[in-house]
Amino acid sequence: MGKEKKNTNRRKFLQNSLKLGTVLAAGAGSVIAANGNGDEKGSGETVKVLTTDGKVIEVEKKKACKIDPCEPPKGSEVRHGIPGRKFVMVIDLARCKNARQCIAGCQKGHNLASDVEWLKVYLMKDNENGEPYWFPRQCFHCDNPPCVKVCPVGATFKRQDNLVLVDVDRCIGCKFCVVACPYSVRVFNWKKPPESSVPREDYSPETSVPAQMGTIGKCDFCADRAREGKLPYCASSCPMGAIYYGDRNEDAVSNGTETLRFKQLIKERAGYRFKEELGTKPNVYYLPPVDRMFDYESGLKDLPEEKRHIYDDIISGDTQNE
Repeated sequence: MGKEKKNTNRRKFLQNSLKLGTVLAAGAGSVIAANGNGDEKGSGETVKVLTTDGKVIEVEKKKACKIDPCEPPKGSEVRHGIPGRKFVMVIDLARCKNARQCIAGCQKGHNLASDVEWLKVYLMKDNENGEPYWFPRQCFHCDNPPCVKVCPVGATFKRQDNLVLVDVDRCIGCKFCVVACPYSVRVFNWKKPPESSVPREDYSPETSVPAQMGTIGKCDFCADRAREGKLPYCASSCPMGAIYYGDRNEDAVSNGTETLRFKQLIKERAGYRFKEELGTKPNVYYLPPVDRMFDYESGLKDLPEEKRHIYDDIISGDTQNE
């Protein structure tokens, strides 16, 4: 009788756990869905959710993503990462036309100067017979990041949710990480950053704001937005829907318009990782530029004349980009 009661209780526990897991996935904005920004007006409908400290609370369904801890952590807590998450990004090269709104969105969201780009869009040409295509490149948040290994003060660190972040309060500006990064995605703050409305005491490596002169800046995968079920600034700003972001554990990525299965997308579209042979294990994947929605010339039209000439060698086939 005792054994039967024990099994019954175990079944009930597992059933309740599954229900809670479903609520967390659907209600807490954990899939980074297009409308998961938590800004909608409350409907009065409530759901029960499980907080990270093990408490079951009841909140409005449309505001479920606002439960703790949505505020970016500080100090040692920021180094742990968001529990249970493995963030990934997928970039569809067939959709990119160098609109550069992803860059503008990143600059605005991180209070960067107009000449500082954490995300760059390159014109690539794989061989003399191929046609050029546009290639966005930002930090790859590697699982085996060389930058972390060379930092002498622990300013650059890797978290359990895949993110590689920089703590400028620790950074001494030695640039060892800049040299170690094989993707050239780190930026040294040579000049004083623009004035920020965020007080210095509210700084968190998850937001990277406010920045400091003499330290390193880079793409942070917008971890603070992920806590609220929002897409990174680059993905939400891209008018072509070329950038997908999501959670590998949930096997879901979204570009703000559609949500797809991550594994299926990579498998069916032959997704790959840039310079994977280096063993860095990047968490940014690319879908090959097959059946492109735009020709590469469309990405040159709105560029100033002096910037257009940068790509002359690539277009002519004399030089290949990285």
